[in-house]
Amino acid sequence: MNNYLIVRLSSLGDIIHTLPAYSALRKKFPHTRISWVVENKGKQILELVPGIDKVITIRAKGYQTTQMRFWQEILHLKHENCNVALDFQGLAKSGLITFLSGAQKRIGFHRKNLKEPIASFFYTDRLCKIPENIHVITKNMKLLSMLGIQEKTYEFPVIIPDGITESVKMKLKKIGHDEEKRIIILNVGAAWETKMWYPEKWIKFIQIIKRKQKHLFLLLLWGNEKEKKLAENISEKTAISISPFLSLKEVIALIKKASLVVSGDTFALQAACALSRPVVGLFGPTNPKRNGPFNPRDRVIFHELDCSYCYKRKCSSLECLKRITPEEVAFSSLQILKENA
Repeated sequence: MNNYLIVRLSSLGDIIHTLPAYSALRKKFPHTRISWVVENKGKQILELVPGIDKVITIRAKGYQTTQMRFWQEILHLKHENCNVALDFQGLAKSGLITFLSGAQKRIGFHRKNLKEPIASFFYTDRLCKIPENIHVITKNMKLLSMLGIQEKTYEFPVIIPDGITESVKMKLKKIGHDEEKRIIILNVGAAWETKMWYPEKWIKFIQIIKRKQKHLFLLLLWGNEKEKKLAENISEKTAISISPFLSLKEVIALIKKASLVVSGDTFALQAACALSRPVVGLFGPTNPKRNGPFNPRDRVIFHELDCSYCYKRKCSSLECLKRITPEEVAFSSLQILKENA
């Protein structure tokens, strides 16, 4: 019997997008051993996923800053006795990890579908070239065809312990949440500045929603100190609540409770989709068909331009985000709330 190693190190949203491939692999091989290599922060997500036999963590900066530390963390992979390694990341680093694992069969994408084509050097088996305009979840599932798996259903096997759900409930109560009011999460942050909608547009959007709907609990979600300051600025001008400090697992539990999540192309959006929560996705430089929601109920706000799909992390104009208006985001949000009343 083969033992399998999944390599998907980061980012948080991409780890979420790899879960359906893991689920299909586990369904096909219910009794085999499956391990997963991930960077430290992503471990919290995988701890909510049943059936992973071992989660192996490496430091996010270990490879770039300390070669010795990286080798120390990776070389013990050989002790896992994995026969088959699957690289869903497509970087030189992740390709090298499959090689160092000692797996005889190392599966990866075609070099033209890799972020760093040099990763292909470490594979024994490569998927044929596939179009990059398909959803990234579908892309990940196609890698499983190398194992004879043709699953098309997206399943996200995430189980949130009752203790975490209760912790979130108590924290929300402390900031004034009434159980009678539906929670609307407004995720103002993102890893890229080109994915972050403007604070003045958030403010106008909130004003419209508050005018149209009185019995909602609007909540600003943040992830780091910079995002917290942005949320505080918006809160000062709108008098809506800011989320308390939450662990990553608590953020997932919070999203599970939401009646709507409004977010750019980032972890909160991907988690909401995985948990089947209604979403309005705000898209700028990335392709919503590749990274966006996949439930027909959900809405995407996106204005295609000549420069669309640039995937740039910095931009001097950000015209793609400027085109998104508070009015259209509010209209889509209110529609979803009405349809899911």
